[in-house]
Amino acid sequence: MTPTTPTTSATAPVPPAADHYDGFLAEHYTWMLGGDLGALAAAQRAQLSDWGVVPVVPGPAPAAGSLAVDLGCGPGHTSLALAESGFDLVLAVDLSQSLLDELSAHAADIPAVRPVRSDLRTALRDLVRPGSADAVVCLGDTLTHLPTRGDVAALLNDIAGALAPDGTAVLSYRDLTVPLTGTDRFLPVRSAEDRIMTCFLEYPDDYDDYTVVVHDLIHTRSAPEGAWTLHARSYRKLRLAHAWVLEQCRTAGLRVVREETGAGGGMRTVILRRAV
Repeated sequence: MTPTTPTTSATAPVPPAADHYDGFLAEHYTWMLGGDLGALAAAQRAQLSDWGVVPVVPGPAPAAGSLAVDLGCGPGHTSLALAESGFDLVLAVDLSQSLLDELSAHAADIPAVRPVRSDLRTALRDLVRPGSADAVVCLGDTLTHLPTRGDVAALLNDIAGALAPDGTAVLSYRDLTVPLTGTDRFLPVRSAEDRIMTCFLEYPDDYDDYTVVVHDLIHTRSAPEGAWTLHARSYRKLRLAHAWVLEQCRTAGLRVVREETGAGGGMRTVILRRAV
């Protein structure tokens, strides 16, 4: 089943992280990833192939076409990669209209990519027929942007329900359950002659081990010799323990077929199939 119109949840408020991205980070997001959406898509396509995220070969019965869903697509380099990998339809789901507009401009001549503004907490149930998705990906720490751990568990159940029997799901997220201390809390993102971005992490007592406050600090200047201007904004993200996520996957009916750990041990990638 494909969407007829972009949708958002009528009952749930927009998550604070989504507001942060749409109102603050969107104009910098492609730059902070590296700046070249085409190159990012090419690299992501190679990674998807390595993970086994490819269209399922149809059997003798008529097929409706291969479907992939990119949850939290951002500017869409993964959606573009999925289309380049051969998926007939790629639903690129995000709540940031600015980022979806950027993707639409890049995908103007790629009919397989369909940007959809929708809340991740309802997107799969609203947009995808159960058991019909050949691939569902949720990358780039998107899971930690959901408001609660209960929302994460519910989304994993939705992913299991949306996957075709031979489908593949991929999650990537940061395990921030062990607090960083001192200067380790300052995380350089990217720097250029006219822009510098750094994140600072804070672990408030009021939420115990549940969330971390992310302060995004972006310095910009309009001329090579001009003065620097600081733009700063903060939001909370979930602290998800890797063991907890794996248990929620198991409970949802997803089995782990592969795991990867990024540099420094923070970013986790999990490749999943429906449990038999």
